Amino acid sequence: MLTERELESSYLGQFIPVHYHHNMLMDNRRMTGFKAAIDHLVAPGAKVLELGGGTGVLSWFAAAKAEKVWCVEYNPDLVREARTFLSRNVNGHKVEVVEADAFDYLPPEPVDVVICEMIHVAMVREKQVQVIEAFKQRYLEKFGGPLPIFIPEAMIMAVQPLQQDYCFEGYNAPIVQFREATFEQAGSIELAPPAVYTMLDFTQNVAEDIRWQGAFVIENDGVVNALRFVTKNILAVVMEQSTTIDWLNHYMTLPLAQALTVKAGDQLCVSFAYRAGCSIQSLQASIRAGDAAIFTVEEQTETIAA
Repeated sequence: MLTERELESSYLGQFIPVHYHHNMLMDNRRMTGFKAAIDHLVAPGAKVLELGGGTGVLSWFAAAKAEKVWCVEYNPDLVREARTFLSRNVNGHKVEVVEADAFDYLPPEPVDVVICEMIHVAMVREKQVQVIEAFKQRYLEKFGGPLPIFIPEAMIMAVQPLQQDYCFEGYNAPIVQFREATFEQAGSIELAPPAVYTMLDFTQNVAEDIRWQGAFVIENDGVVNALRFVTKNILAVVMEQSTTIDWLNHYMTLPLAQALTVKAGDQLCVSFAYRAGCSIQSLQASIRAGDAAIFTVEEQTETIAA
């Protein structure tokens, strides 16, 4: 019988199939962002650990400067692929691909930098938060402080109400959509600016539970039938230039269970609560959207129940 963690890891988590990694290698924004961040944060002669290494490309970026890189991968197919790829690339010999579970692995000695890219929009599905928090605890117990630098260093997550076209050649199908973050969003009408609902800072303790309630002032008449989730990954902070090296995930648009007709100037209240690493469906089921009266009634009900 598989445990919940093993089931979730097989679903996505640490067990992304080999063919999916082609999409990640082809994602220019992801690749250039991580390469720049790793080049900035990995000092010559550093020791580096990557948790969830996949094809080994991020470990290879680190090997350009690092003395030693441990690349931890759970999927045996990817372990074989990564070892083959690295053997064909300069500095690949500096990367040791370790077949192990990122939830449990510790390097044989302290490291300067930890790379972990188990990232999904809104931090659903993948286990970035759990893997990093478990690593911190194990690392401090074995080596003491300080903790290494983490790549990414932080994440900023936002949400935005949309009027989304769900008509496909005449077929109406409200369905989860993923869109490039840099392109004009055909069929999407923004009804209010995005609102930041949380920031995860991996230099601090990061909780799995994410909860938000807020209000939007509607700017355009329309029908709110979806929420767009935006995740901006702060891969590195460049202190000397007061800038950051960032990577935006694809936008994730979730249809609402009930569409709402709104006018410019209306206030739309939205709430949701979910656990980092949960399913998209869990987040979607928690979404509440409506006027302030709905939330007043819910708050009163919660108070009475307490």
